[in-house]
Amino acid sequence: MAKPPSKPGKGNIRLTHANLKTAKGRSNASQRWLARQINDPYVKAAQAAGWRSRAAFKLIELDDRFKLLKPGMRVVDLGAAPGGWTQVALRTLGERGEVVALDLLPMDTIAGAKILQGDFQDDATEQAVLDALGGPADLVLSDMAPNTTGHGATDHLRIMDLAALALDFAVKVLSPGGGFVAKVFQGGSEKEMLDRLRKNFAQVRHAKPPASRKESSELYVVGTGFKG
Repeated sequence: MAKPPSKPGKGNIRLTHANLKTAKGRSNASQRWLARQINDPYVKAAQAAGWRSRAAFKLIELDDRFKLLKPGMRVVDLGAAPGGWTQVALRTLGERGEVVALDLLPMDTIAGAKILQGDFQDDATEQAVLDALGGPADLVLSDMAPNTTGHGATDHLRIMDLAALALDFAVKVLSPGGGFVAKVFQGGSEKEMLDRLRKNFAQVRHAKPPASRKESSELYVVGTGFKG
């Protein structure tokens, strides 16, 4: 298995600022997005460390806090593209571990990971994941988010629906004692999701990792000790 990128230290994430040379041909929204990207210390640190996305740091920080990843685990990464979370999982699992990265979009190869393209809601895809893992999963990760509309209430409901579907999948494929991580948005309708998590997991927590942008309403729910 190829060695995944190493984790850069916190001291490597420095705040700097750069300006775009020209805004010609760009919408205001595109201009703001590009300006945020080039001035984001996590984007720069991810590029320097070889992570495929800044989101890699979110999983690193969640793992530091909750000790989710262990050598030899079987892990499913839902909505994996471009592969930052898959890279982080591979770094810890070692040669005895298995990582299946699943996405609707095609995804470039990552040494050591089994990459599948398909819809996790399809029975055939679910079986393909289990076959690729060689057994039930120990951890299901979901950093999935729907396309945002800009309307907070609508976006919240959409991501909660997606997280609920990811939980449905996790309940089907996890082994007893397994874990689940999913992205949600703050918005006031989390009770049903949390009730379902508490029914299925011994411990349920939520966190906003430092790598999440301050202006973002995203949170991550973490369930451990799957009851089976």
